[in-house]
This record gives sequence, C-alpha cells and structure tokens, in this order.
Amino acid sequence: MLKVIPVDNHKQLVQFIMLPFDLYKNVPEWVPPLISEQKKFFNPKKNPYYLHSEVKLFLAMQDGKPVGRISAQSNTQHNKEHKENIGFFGFFECIDDQNVANALFEAAYEWNKYRGFTSMRGPMNFSVNEECGLLIDGFDTPPMVMMRHDHRYYQKLFENWGLTKTMDLYAYLSEHKTMPERIGKMAELLTKRNKVVIRSLSRDKKQMKKDIETVFQIYTKAWEYNWGNVPMTKAEFDHIVGELLPIADPDLIFIAEIEGKPAGFSLALPNYNEVLKVMNGRINPITLVKAMIAKKHISSARVITMGVVKEFQGRGIDSIFHYHSYTNGLPKGYIHGEFSWVLENNTLMMHVAEKLEAVIYKTYRLYDKAIS
Repeated sequence: MLKVIPVDNHKQLVQFIMLPFDLYKNVPEWVPPLISEQKKFFNPKKNPYYLHSEVKLFLAMQDGKPVGRISAQSNTQHNKEHKENIGFFGFFECIDDQNVANALFEAAYEWNKYRGFTSMRGPMNFSVNEECGLLIDGFDTPPMVMMRHDHRYYQKLFENWGLTKTMDLYAYLSEHKTMPERIGKMAELLTKRNKVVIRSLSRDKKQMKKDIETVFQIYTKAWEYNWGNVPMTKAEFDHIVGELLPIADPDLIFIAEIEGKPAGFSLALPNYNEVLKVMNGRINPITLVKAMIAKKHISSARVITMGVVKEFQGRGIDSIFHYHSYTNGLPKGYIHGEFSWVLENNTLMMHVAEKLEAVIYKTYRLYDKAIS
C-alpha cells in the first residue's frame, strides 16, 4: 500500500536523508552528501532559510519502506523580489514508478495550493542559491560541487505528471592543461582598456572580513535584475560563507575594482565532490584519511558564481575573471573547469564561455505547474 506522510520526527528525517543512498547505490556517478551536513541543513535552528520561509518534507512509503521523497516550500524572498506568488518543491527522489511520483507531486501541490500560491516551481533545494534544476542531459559524469545528479527516468516522471519546462540551466566544461594564448592576450587588452584591478581574496583575517562584505554588496547589486534571482538575506550569506570558507581557495576568489569602486567578483571552488565521493556520506577515521588523500588530487574546479555591477557590465570583466581563474588554477592541477550554471537565455555569458573554448556538457531544467 502506498501512502505519503509528512516528515514529523527524527526517524522519518533520517529516512528522508538516507533514501538517495539506496536509490543510487548502483550509480557510480552519484556523489553522496555528508549525512551530518544534511541533518544540519534540515534543522530549522541551523539553516537561516527557515527564518523567512516555510518548509515541509514528505516521504512516500510503500509496504513500510521509503520509496520516494519531496519537499514543498515557500520562498518569501523570491516572491518579494519578483512580485510573484509562487510556491516551490525540491529534494525529489523516487523509484521508477509513476504512481509514487504522482503521489509525491500531489502532496507538494496541495501544500502550495493551501497557502494560496498560483503555481509551483522546482526542483529547488531550497532555492536558486543551492542545488536546483533537474539533470536532463549529461548523466555520464559525476556532478561538480553543489550540483545535482538525477536518475534518467525522472524527466519522464516530471513531465507525465504535468510539469512543463520553464528554464534550462547549462553547465559548461573547459579542459586545459595550459593557458590558451589568445585568452591571455584578450584578458590583457580588456584589463588595460578598462583600467580594471583584479585581486584575490585576502588571507589576512581582518581584510578577508572586509573583502567578504564587499562581495556581499556586489552580489546584491549584480543579480538584481536576473531571471529567478533570489537575494540572500545577510544571515543566509553569512551562513553560506561559513559553509564554503573551509573548502574555498582564496586564490580562486577575485574582486574587480575600477577607479577604486567594487565592480564585480568571481568565486570558483575546488571540486570537493571528488573528496565526498570517497567518504560515502560518513565522517570517521577511515573516511577522513581517504578524504585527505583525495584532496591532494582534486583535478577540477567549478566557477560557482560571478557577478558584475550593472554600471560596469559589458566591459569584459567576466572574461578577465576567467583568465585569472585559469592562471591561478592550472598550477594547482585544476585542469577541468565547470562554469555553472548559465541561464539558457544569457547569451552574453554563453558567448564568454564559448570564447574560452568551453562546451555545454550538462543541462538542468526547472519546471512549473499552474495551481488551479
């Protein structure tokens, strides 16, 4: 017998978190998240998302066994920014069974309908500032840090229930062992022409704090008019900084200034999914040793976010950022670089990626369904 239940206790939360470990046990490309970090993420006292929005987790149970999961959530930040009235869903995982998928989607749909939302969008875990989009192309390689991997059959489950595409998100891959000469020449020309000063995140704690505040100011301005952008609250920003700093490399974080004014920033992360892969979700003496070894051999990095303040857009600052990412990343052994994600209608960033000889190798899709 199939039933969908709300997650209301610790045992059910553990079942919610552990379900993907069962569903992907024979999928070598899947990267297990740290179980302890997942527990923190779904803890309202530790995740600032819960300070401004509601979340409900659901489990699909069949004969007493978890066979699917989904989250339903509001996003007050999104609706405030875009003057919309939509709800969201995320964290979808399911066996290959349309009936189970339908029951999960219906639970999220009814939750959002009850709150008066006019449509439902997803998958979002919980927002565009986290993992989002359903993988619909590029299943043959593992995801990079903070990106999703999904079963191929999920697209069928989504669309058979009636979800329709709203936007595709592209992940570009660049593979270089040496800096392409023309990229260096282009960056040099753009730097001189626009009198751009690029500097890495300071390693001095006091200055680093100031740099992070500058990044927050740029971030708030740079994405102000982007499709789907959801500005992080200061609490969310501080939280994610706390999460990322331990794995970040200051040499891959850049701030651009023009005539002393903050003009943009770029953040690339070493692909710690290469480390998580060997840990299998658990922290213990054995996995920590494996992690230390894997960390020394990380061969890829992901440009996770990049923004240029509107008054300085169109000057090639994004290309200069990419050049410096190559310059600092290649000596560290990062020969594979992912630029993600890029909106399918962001022709400017797509053009920049193509100039860097990067190609689309994964596509993620966001879906909507109107609530009647």
